[in-house]
Amino acid sequence: MKRALITGVTGQDGAYLARFLLDRGYEVHGTSRHPVGTNLANLRALGVLERLQIHPADMELFEETCRVLEQVQPAEVYHLAGPSSVGLSFGQPVGTVMSILQGTINLLEALRLHHPQVRFYHSASSEMFGGDQKRPYNEGDIFHPRSPYAVGKAAAYWTTVNYRESYGLHVCSGILFNHESPLRSEAFVTRKIATSVARIKQRKLRLLRLGGLSIVRDWGYAPEYVEAMWLMLQQDVPRYYVIATGRGHTLEEFVDQAFASAGLDWREFTRIDPSLFRPNEVRYSVGDPARANRDLGWQAKTTMTDLVHILVRHEMQLDQEGTDLYEDSRIAN
Repeated sequence: MKRALITGVTGQDGAYLARFLLDRGYEVHGTSRHPVGTNLANLRALGVLERLQIHPADMELFEETCRVLEQVQPAEVYHLAGPSSVGLSFGQPVGTVMSILQGTINLLEALRLHHPQVRFYHSASSEMFGGDQKRPYNEGDIFHPRSPYAVGKAAAYWTTVNYRESYGLHVCSGILFNHESPLRSEAFVTRKIATSVARIKQRKLRLLRLGGLSIVRDWGYAPEYVEAMWLMLQQDVPRYYVIATGRGHTLEEFVDQAFASAGLDWREFTRIDPSLFRPNEVRYSVGDPARANRDLGWQAKTTMTDLVHILVRHEMQLDQEGTDLYEDSRIAN
């Protein structure tokens, strides 16, 4: 039985990855800074909370990182912990960059010193590319991070490259483009849109306010993306991979599909609010998954339209209770 450690196991990707590995016979351990209460909701929703072991630990602290690795003795480490919101990172630039980078360095250094045989997956981000070009991004394109979150991810990415090349560790990075699910927090615009559509349908919300509709994103389904993480660590030669659908859609298309799935016209209930614009926006973000298709045999299956229907249907079910009336929903993209 293989043993895996997932940092940030209570998040969207961590929960889906835990279920994926458990279903393949792994013994799964996870870390969380505060594994109590609502933080465990994702694991509970997927029915895996009682099937894994959670270790309270902060990956920004080197001693705690070493302690957990020594306790678990994993064959594979999946590093998913850290800040995940691009929008919120603009208000907390220093903390965001340092948190992302410090956690990654601590894990890599602990592996170098004490567990060099362990295979390590690092969760990078499409935000590192910056959105300057109008074609899908691949592994050979340069980075131009446009947010504190993206800066932190880019720094952590180059750190993994250095440890792989300098110390021979089996380290790979997944450059994941946008991937969503019902487990997303409401800090993400896709979840907020789905939630707002459900509330508007139930006449609990009057209006959805957005910071713009012209941005282009490559949206996939999170449960499929965690399989790509696992496939990367099964390769004999560690590499980095773009994980994406290869198809781009504007946020307007996403909003249109979301309202249409509830039988509504988005134009009646949506307003643009300039105060919600980000200081520096990625306008175009679409990935080219050709390397992952070829080397890993991985391909996204869920379309953007199907994804939107999954999200809205879930929110409609959740919103059957309660009678609160909201004037509007202010969402920064």
